[in-house]
Amino acid sequence: MTHHPVPFRQFVLKVHSRCDLACDHCYVYEHADTSWRGRPRAASDEVLAGTAERIAEHVAAHRLRAVHVVLHGGEPLLAGPVRLRRAAELLRAALPEDCALDLRIHTNGVLLSREFCELFDELDVKVGISLDGDRVANDRHRRFADGRSSHAKVLAAVELLRLPEFRHLYAGLLCTIDVENDPLAVYEALVALDPPRIDFLLPHATWDVPPKRPDGAGPTPYADWLLAVHDRWTEQGRPVPVRGFESIHRTLRGRSSLTESLGLDPADLVVIETDGSLEQADSLKTAYDGAPATGFDVFAHTLDEVALHPGMMERQSGLAGLSAQCRACPVVRSCGGGLYAHRYRSGGGFDNPSVFCGDLMKLITTVRDSAATPAREAAPPAVLTEEQLLELASGHGGGQTVRTLAAAQLGLTRRLLAAVAAGPSQAWGVLAELDGRAPGALDAVLTHPYARSWAVRCLQGEPGADLGGLAELAAAAAVRAGLPVELVLPVRGGAVHLPTLGRVLTGGSGEARLTVTADGFTVAGVRVRGDAPADGRWQPVRRIGLPGWTVTLEDTDPQRDSHQWPAADRLTDPELTAWTADLRAAWALLGRELPGHVPGITAGLSTVTPLRPGPAGRDISAAARQAFGAVGIARPADPAILALLIAHEFQHVKLGAVLDFHDLYDPADDRLYYAPWRPDPRPLEGLLQGTYAHLAVTEFWGARARTYDGAGGAAGTRARLQLATWRAHTAEAVRTLIGSGSLTDGGLRFALGMRAALTPWLDVPVGADAEAGARHAAAENLARWRARSPEAVVATGH
Repeated sequence: MTHHPVPFRQFVLKVHSRCDLACDHCYVYEHADTSWRGRPRAASDEVLAGTAERIAEHVAAHRLRAVHVVLHGGEPLLAGPVRLRRAAELLRAALPEDCALDLRIHTNGVLLSREFCELFDELDVKVGISLDGDRVANDRHRRFADGRSSHAKVLAAVELLRLPEFRHLYAGLLCTIDVENDPLAVYEALVALDPPRIDFLLPHATWDVPPKRPDGAGPTPYADWLLAVHDRWTEQGRPVPVRGFESIHRTLRGRSSLTESLGLDPADLVVIETDGSLEQADSLKTAYDGAPATGFDVFAHTLDEVALHPGMMERQSGLAGLSAQCRACPVVRSCGGGLYAHRYRSGGGFDNPSVFCGDLMKLITTVRDSAATPAREAAPPAVLTEEQLLELASGHGGGQTVRTLAAAQLGLTRRLLAAVAAGPSQAWGVLAELDGRAPGALDAVLTHPYARSWAVRCLQGEPGADLGGLAELAAAAAVRAGLPVELVLPVRGGAVHLPTLGRVLTGGSGEARLTVTADGFTVAGVRVRGDAPADGRWQPVRRIGLPGWTVTLEDTDPQRDSHQWPAADRLTDPELTAWTADLRAAWALLGRELPGHVPGITAGLSTVTPLRPGPAGRDISAAARQAFGAVGIARPADPAILALLIAHEFQHVKLGAVLDFHDLYDPADDRLYYAPWRPDPRPLEGLLQGTYAHLAVTEFWGARARTYDGAGGAAGTRARLQLATWRAHTAEAVRTLIGSGSLTDGGLRFALGMRAALTPWLDVPVGADAEAGARHAAAENLARWRARSPEAVVATGH
């Protein structure tokens, strides 16, 4: 079978190969690999340029919308400000404008100065600091070569990052665990530094060189150490994100991990050494000499070639890449076999459990069991009545019900916005003023689907999300209200963006000052006044007026790239004409054949975001969980399919909004379920979402089958086959949901409502050929699923 590697999205660029500390637990200099001795101290211009070109090439080939690059070492600050500037500028210049660069540097902090911070502020480089806790804990390993303490210098570096002018650069603290350190003293010392995130790392070890286990510490000292911290962290209300703990909680619920050391997500990281060598994860240096090597470099090889290296392929193979003992383990989907390097044993390679296996088992099962006990988080207040929930369960939902959901979503966006702002600023002051003087103008901007997407990205620290979005929202609301104000806005991709209004093409990057007056605004020399013609650099948002519904075709907001498929560029005039014609035809078809969906769409779907075309012959569409009111669609060839995609994706939009406020299932259920339309098993929420969306798909093809009732020809045959297939898929999924035992009382009523809505379509005659075709499709999908997921723990409706 052909291997299709996962694109690399994370890059560790070694800008310097030496260090100014002599940490005795360092995997680069103190463990098995010795390759650092023969490498240049600093990365040359040629290596930096080659790296930037290779990453840009990879981004273009895979249409990546964001990449994460860490400047690393050794100690990267030893490279000096000139070399670090060169690295950042080359990376930013090479990447396409529509790809966000999350650029970070990881340092021991000893050399961090105001000069460096000012440079990182200019270049938008976030800073992570290695610190093992209080002075006693930190000095156990992190000392200078002459034995001097590094603690005071590291604290000074952190205090620099805590200054208001540099706080936005502070990425977090990384702590390597030593079980001889007091876990609570370490935790409290780190929390006292107010980090945006903490990472606790197990010390690197293998079966050949196992981790230390002090006498009398018990068989699982690392689990005990981390559980002590987890208990305190939980008691304090989780005051700071801890990546490892959050990853356990996420993977126990079938979600992705936030770290390569847990979960089954495929590896998407590559390391570039100072000589341009392309290597696997740095942690492999602890296994044996030369373990990370691939034999490739940035001068002669593409990143796609690196992804096909056997070591990379094994680290992307999920469950199949683990040892038999791991595959049989009940917590494998959370543990993921632990960090790949920690599985190494001479003679057996990496086909072993982690050397920390017992610790990981105890840690994960204890966290799992404590999360399943009464300490369950309270559900948010319900916003819908029982009658409204059952109305939505039918697959439809009237205008008033969907407007109730939309109002609740607006309130949620407002709360998220306040959390992002987290303090006074000019933009926040403008928003507050507008809330009192022109709340309608403010709400018109905050109901924009991608306002919430941006806020969530900021709170999660994702690439491309920054506080400039606050100024963009404030400016758009001020323009709508005619509130005279001046604001500094970011220039993104060569444009200044006003959400819900449009963008001004300015070229370049950086910032631009926008001046709002009672009748318009001016930015970068462009004056926009009401509906009057403006400079051609002004690209307004286009809205399509249809009978009873006005929909925005969003092709300007950079935050629109929130869907699983990449957003299209600004529509040309011919493309806009084609979209308008197809939307009119699709809307008319929805009114004729899916009238029950029309009131909800009118009330809740404000935005269609054009997506780039998918693979030939495949229709592409998506809904983003954090973008209520928007769907993304690549315009299909047939307007009827456009109607289907609108109805299908708006189902996801509605149910996502319901789940924000109504507890329909037990989140502690970490089983994976068979979804008849997918080759991979799904967590319970994923199955629920897919089932609800396919109610609309079944109804669409049922209506089409009735339209072609008794008619021959390809269209009628296709409609009957599609109805037979989708009603069978959806009915099986409903049975699985009802039989899962994990739906709440409200969730069970919701599933029964879906079953009642589906039942009439089960009785529509489609003919023996269509029934046979549906059975064949179901059998094929089940065979694909079994081939892909032979060891999956799965629940079905049978």
